[in-house]
Amino acid sequence: MTSTPPSPDAISYFGIEVPFMQHIGLRPLLLDSDRCHTLLAMRPDIVNSRGDIHGGTLMSAFDFTLSGAARAHDPERLGVITVDMTTHFYEPARTDLTVIGRCTRRGRSLAFCEGEIVDTAGTVVAVARAVFKLVVRQPA
Repeated sequence: MTSTPPSPDAISYFGIEVPFMQHIGLRPLLLDSDRCHTLLAMRPDIVNSRGDIHGGTLMSAFDFTLSGAARAHDPERLGVITVDMTTHFYEPARTDLTVIGRCTRRGRSLAFCEGEIVDTAGTVVAVARAVFKLVVRQPA
């Protein structure tokens, strides 16, 4: 198996390259010991038939951001595997969005996280809770 070098315009998502997050336009904002924040810009290629940001795009942004919070205490050494995620949509997403993730409890192998997506007016458009299995990264 060969590894391809990152493209010159690749985005570092807190120490890792995630091409799909780059594809949907997710941008890293903040990572500290228990939190992760990202920005999802409104773009015409990520909307549904009504012109709202597609729910699958929001769930992908949640999955990455909450997983970032899960591994935030050791982001270079740890990866995660999503065990479970529940999402509730409150409002249509029609602006740029801030995705906020918090790790509420972390053990040796599991991390429990929650978060919300907020639009530019400060309205919470969706919430999520997730459980992640913490895994040690293998050297490249």
